[in-house]
Amino acid sequence: MFGPYQSFLRMVFHLVDAIFISLALYLGVLVMGVTWLPLFTMAALLAIVVFFLAAGPTEIYNRAWQTLSMPREAAAVLHAWGWVVVLLLLLAYASKTSTVFSRRTIMTWFILAPTFMIGWRVIARVLILRYQRLHGRARRVVIVGCGKLGLELAQAIQAHPEKGLAVQAFYDDAKPVGEMSDSDWTFQVAGDLEQLVEDAHASQFDEIYIALPMHAEARIRHVLSGLADTPIPTYLVPDLFAFTLLHARMADIAGMPIVSIYGSPHQGMEGFVKRVEDMVLGIIILGIIAIPMAFIALGVKLSSPGPVLFKQRRYGLSGQPVAVWKFRTMTVCEDDAEVKQAQRNDPRVTRLGAFLRRTSMDEFPQFFNVLQGHMSIVGPRPHAVVHNEAFRKVIPGYMLRHIVKPGITGWAQVNGWRGETEKLIEMEKRVEYDLEYIRNWSLWLDLKIIFLTIFKVLAGKKAY
Repeated sequence: MFGPYQSFLRMVFHLVDAIFISLALYLGVLVMGVTWLPLFTMAALLAIVVFFLAAGPTEIYNRAWQTLSMPREAAAVLHAWGWVVVLLLLLAYASKTSTVFSRRTIMTWFILAPTFMIGWRVIARVLILRYQRLHGRARRVVIVGCGKLGLELAQAIQAHPEKGLAVQAFYDDAKPVGEMSDSDWTFQVAGDLEQLVEDAHASQFDEIYIALPMHAEARIRHVLSGLADTPIPTYLVPDLFAFTLLHARMADIAGMPIVSIYGSPHQGMEGFVKRVEDMVLGIIILGIIAIPMAFIALGVKLSSPGPVLFKQRRYGLSGQPVAVWKFRTMTVCEDDAEVKQAQRNDPRVTRLGAFLRRTSMDEFPQFFNVLQGHMSIVGPRPHAVVHNEAFRKVIPGYMLRHIVKPGITGWAQVNGWRGETEKLIEMEKRVEYDLEYIRNWSLWLDLKIIFLTIFKVLAGKKAY
C-alpha cells in the first residue's frame, strides 16, 4: 500500500524520532527547572546520531509496520536507546561532565524518549490500520508452493492483518486443484504453475510470493520466466528452513542481495558496543579483584610446585587458536594431544585448586585476555583444542560457537551446563545454549548473564 513512498516514510520516521528525542530532553529540563545549556544541545544531537546508528541494523526504519510486530518493534527501539544511554553515560564519565547534568533531568530524558518513540509508533499503527479498513482493501496475495515454507508464510500473513495482505490462493504442481486442509485451517489450491502464469496475465491478484524449496531451482526459473511479462509484483521467499539460522539477515554487496545464514551479531555498531562493554566492565572488574588475585597467586605458589598461571591453547574467534590464562589448579599443566577433563575428586586438582575451580576464581586472569581482545566477558566458554576437534565431528553446528569471541561466562553456564561433560548429551546441551545466546545476543542479555553468574556459577557445584 505504501510501496511508492518508502523513502519518504523512512525520512519521516527518522525526523519524528529526532524530534521526540529532543523534546524529551527539553521537557526534562523544563520540568526540573534547569537552565538549558549548550551541552544539552550537544547531548541531544549525539543521542540522535547514536540512536540512528544503533537502529540501523534493525527494521524499525524499513517497513517496520509490515515486517515487525509491535512488541518486537518496541524491543528494537528500547535496544537501540539502551546503547544511547550506555554510551552517553560513559562519555560523560570519561569527559568529567557528568556533574554538569541534573540526575533527575537525565533520568527523565532517558525514560521519556523511548516512551515517546514507542507511543507514536503505536498510534501510527492504529491510524494506518484504520485507514486501510476504511479506504483501502487488502492486497490479494497468492503463494507458489504448498510446502512448509508456503504454509508458514500464509499463517504469518493471516496472523498480521495490519500488513494489508490477504492470501487468496496457492499454486502448486504437486497438489490437486480445490480446497485442502492443514490442521486448524483450510486453503484453496487454484492450479499449477502454468495456471499461475495465465491468472497473472489476467491480473487476478496483486502480489505473488514464490515459496518453493531450494532444490526446485528448475521450477523457480520456469515460473519466473513465465511471469516476466506480467505487471504483478513477484517476491522470492528463501527456503531458510533448510538451515539452522544463526543471526540471519539480509544484506548486499555492491547492490547484489545476499542472505546471512550463519552471521555474527558482533559486527558494525554491535561489535563496537560489545568491545566497549568488555573494556569498561573488564577494567572495573579487574580493579575490584586485583587484591584477591594477588592473594590467590601467592596461595597457588606456596601450595604446590609449578607456575602460578597456566596457559592453554583454545579456539577463539573464527577458530583461531588463543592462549587462555588461568590460575593453576592442578599438579599438571596439560596442553597436548590428550587433555582429560577434571572429574569429581580428581587427584590432579590441588586443595586450593578445588576451591578456585568451584568458585570460578581460577578464571580471573582471563580478564587480561578480555582487555587484549582475545576473549569477551560473556560468550561461549572455550574448550581445549583436542576437545574441539573431537566434538566438532559428532555435534552438528559445534564450531558455530566460534562466530563470536569465547567468554569467561556464558548463557550455557548460568543455565547449569558447566564443568565436566561425561555424556555427549551434556555437551550438546551446552552447544545448544551457546547458539541460542548468539542468536539472541543483546547488551541486556550480557548484563543479565553477568548478574546471574554471581549467584549461579560462583556458587555452583558442578565444577571440579
